[in-house]
Amino acid sequence: MYHSNRSSEKLESKELGKMNCYPTERAWFCLRSQPKHEHIAAANLRRLSDLEVFCPRLRSHKLTRRGPVWMTESLFPNYLFVRFDFHTQLDLVKYTSGVSHMIHFADRYPTVSDAVIDELRQAFGNEDVQVAPEAPSEGDRVIIADRAFFGMEAIVLRVMPARERVQVLIDMLGRATTVELRLGFVVPAMQPLPASLLNA
Repeated sequence: MYHSNRSSEKLESKELGKMNCYPTERAWFCLRSQPKHEHIAAANLRRLSDLEVFCPRLRSHKLTRRGPVWMTESLFPNYLFVRFDFHTQLDLVKYTSGVSHMIHFADRYPTVSDAVIDELRQAFGNEDVQVAPEAPSEGDRVIIADRAFFGMEAIVLRVMPARERVQVLIDMLGRATTVELRLGFVVPAMQPLPASLLNA
């Protein structure tokens, strides 16, 4: 019995130590939503008190079988950011409808710095939605909508707005090939969630 009590005390002490390593004030954390439910998770989280939600979305041309069309999608598909008190609101956030889980590594939940969120918000202004420029920039990753190269990923080498053309670099069977296309035949590639957003 004595051994059992000591084991229980050690476990409680260990769990308490984990909780104490998180900020005592509200902090930003990264959540993963259920597939294509970022906006639903964000809307449900915004109904809760003492929470801040940031779900940046981008309106841009996307590739479909009908050709490029305007679509509004999450900047980081299936991810959103929430600022809350880890010690008192963790379960409330985790079990909100539309949320899959919080991003964690083993038993550690990394925070996102205020500076990163502020920088993203400055880029998006007062709204969570930003309209992407119609013309790509040099170095951008794009997806080709032209029938001959449909669905292939490429890197923009040169933009020629006067001619409404773009020069891209594609990988053809392991060989880098330069192709010139109409501007309307390239759409932005989706961006993954950068690991650098999360504090160690």
